Amino acid sequence: MEAIRHATPDDAVLITQHRAKMFGDNKFATPEQMDAMSLAHEPWVRKRLRDGRYAGVIAEENGEAIASAGVFFADFPPHWMDAEPMRPYLLNFYTAPAARGRGIAKQMLQMLIDECRSRGAKAITLHASKFGKPIYEKFGFEGTNEMMLKLK
Repeated sequence: MEAIRHATPDDAVLITQHRAKMFGDNKFATPEQMDAMSLAHEPWVRKRLRDGRYAGVIAEENGEAIASAGVFFADFPPHWMDAEPMRPYLLNFYTAPAARGRGIAKQMLQMLIDECRSRGAKAITLHASKFGKPIYEKFGFEGTNEMMLKLK
């Protein structure tokens, strides 16, 4: 790997492509659902990269993006764990199959945790895939009591 760099708004298409590949690897949705998600995601992430609510990192090798990840700084009510009205949410972790197992995701995760610390965050949330869960647990992430109701 040559370097991990910070994402810019020009990376919105790449981040969206990696997001679709991440969900595709996990077989979470139909191709139609993925297309609809990608169509909505690209302008969403571009806007947030511009205004600083999304911080992304991209690993490159031989001029090609082989991995990416991000953190969304969401508006969140002051909480007993953190009185700041912001909650970082890690998302969009993707590593190309040929680059997996080399510790790239761990390096990106550390960079994003450092970004959260630099902004004064005291808690970080995420939803882990079966692939990512062991990595997050090694960093000290713990399960919570979060629940979800899927509205039809």
